[in-house]
Amino acid sequence: MIRAIGSLGIEFSNRSATVFCPEFHQVMAEKDLLDLVPQYDGWIIGDDPATAAVLKAGVAGRLRAAIRWGIGTDNVDFPAAKACGLDIVNTPGMFNEEVSDVAIGYLLGLARDLFLIDRGVRAGGWPKPPGLSLMGKTAALVGFGNIGRSTARKLLAFGIDVIAYDPFFKTDPLLPVESALWPGRIEEADFLILTCALTPSSRHMVNRDILTKVKHGALLINVGRGPLIDEQALCAALQSGRIAAAALDVFQEEPLPTESPLRFFDRCIFGSHNSSNTVEAVQKTSIRAIELLFDRLAREA
Repeated sequence: MIRAIGSLGIEFSNRSATVFCPEFHQVMAEKDLLDLVPQYDGWIIGDDPATAAVLKAGVAGRLRAAIRWGIGTDNVDFPAAKACGLDIVNTPGMFNEEVSDVAIGYLLGLARDLFLIDRGVRAGGWPKPPGLSLMGKTAALVGFGNIGRSTARKLLAFGIDVIAYDPFFKTDPLLPVESALWPGRIEEADFLILTCALTPSSRHMVNRDILTKVKHGALLINVGRGPLIDEQALCAALQSGRIAAAALDVFQEEPLPTESPLRFFDRCIFGSHNSSNTVEAVQKTSIRAIELLFDRLAREA
C-alpha cells in the first residue's frame, strides 16, 4: 500500500486512490506534521512548514516523495530536502492570470477609491472622491516571471508605462517594457507592484530607505509574499503620505494580527493571501501536483 498526504491527501494502491484530507486552519503546525508526515510515502505540500525537522522525520518513516502545490517555495527547506534525498518541485505557471487579475483589480480599486466609495454608500453617504487616471502613469513592476509578465501585459493595455525589475529579466517582443536594476528609477513610478518570489535577498526589499525614494503619493500593491515589505516602514510611509494607499494580499504574519498597525489606515485594501484561488486554477494545480507525486512514487516503487 502506498499512501500520500497533502491539503488534498491521497491514499492509493495499484493506481486506485482514496482521498484523505487532514483538518487544519490555514497551515498545519510543525508539531502536527512531525507526527503525520512519517506515516505517508508522499506529501503534497501547501503553505505548511516543510522544515528540516519535518523532512528528516518523514524520511525516517515512510516518506519517499514530496511536491510543493502552487508556485511559492519559501516554506520549503530545499538544502534539507536534498540532504534527505528528496527532489521537491513545485507547479509553476499555474496562477499567472489569476494573480495578475487581482493585482490589476487592486490597482483599479486604489486609483479610483472604489473601496472607499463602497464603504461610504453602505454607511448612508454618497462620496465622490477624485481618482487617478491610469493612462500615462508609470508602474514599477518587481518580478518579471510568469505572473509579472501577465501583469505587465494588462498594465500596458491600460496605457501604463512599465519598468520591470528582475535579475533574470528576459526581453519579450510582445511586451514593450523597460528593465532596470533595483531600485534604479523607482522615483519615476506612480505605482509599485510586487509579484516576485521571497528569497533571502528580496526579504524587506521595500524598506524605509526605498520608501523615502518613491514618488510622493505612490500606490503600493503586493501580490507576492508578505515579507517583501517591512511593514513598520510601510506604516510610516502611509502616515506621512509618501505612500498614498496600499493593497496587500499577503502579510509578514498571516492571518493579519488584530493588533497590526496597518489596520489603522483606511486607505488600504487587505486581502487574505487568496489571489490565486479560483475553481479552475485550483483544480488544474491539484491535478498537476498529483500527477507529479504519482510519477515520483512510481519511480521509487
